[in-house]
Amino acid sequence: MNPESQMLEDLRSQLSLNTDLLGHLERESLQLRHPDSPQTPGATDARRELLPRLDASLERIRRHRNHWLSLSPEARSSHREIRELLRKNQDLIMRLIVLDRENEQLLLRRGLIPPKHLPPVQRQRPHYVADLYRRQNAPGGSTTEARPGETH
Repeated sequence: MNPESQMLEDLRSQLSLNTDLLGHLERESLQLRHPDSPQTPGATDARRELLPRLDASLERIRRHRNHWLSLSPEARSSHREIRELLRKNQDLIMRLIVLDRENEQLLLRRGLIPPKHLPPVQRQRPHYVADLYRRQNAPGGSTTEARPGETH
């Protein structure tokens, strides 16, 4: 199988995993927003089950990165489906981050997170994800550039 075909397969797998994780986070959000709704046990178990698969998938994607970046811009632009899957995965990951943060805040408000598991204060940057997304999508934007007053 050529590298592009393998990358397509791995990106599709990553998208499927991200979609599954989004479903779990949405169910968790619904339960946290409506405490009187029927509780479905296993949200934590589902995350634990998905985490090793997600780690393996991310490792496969990382291996493809060097090959993808070594291609000329013209060659990369000819692989429309790869570009589309990269964008879909990126968009879905941003949604996952936002929803997970919202769920974490709901857990905090309900006192369901032990104090030792509270996030550090410097992590509480409410517009971090939006700024990161905006910088990534800006023409010539790079996520490695720091703005005045920002730390990475």
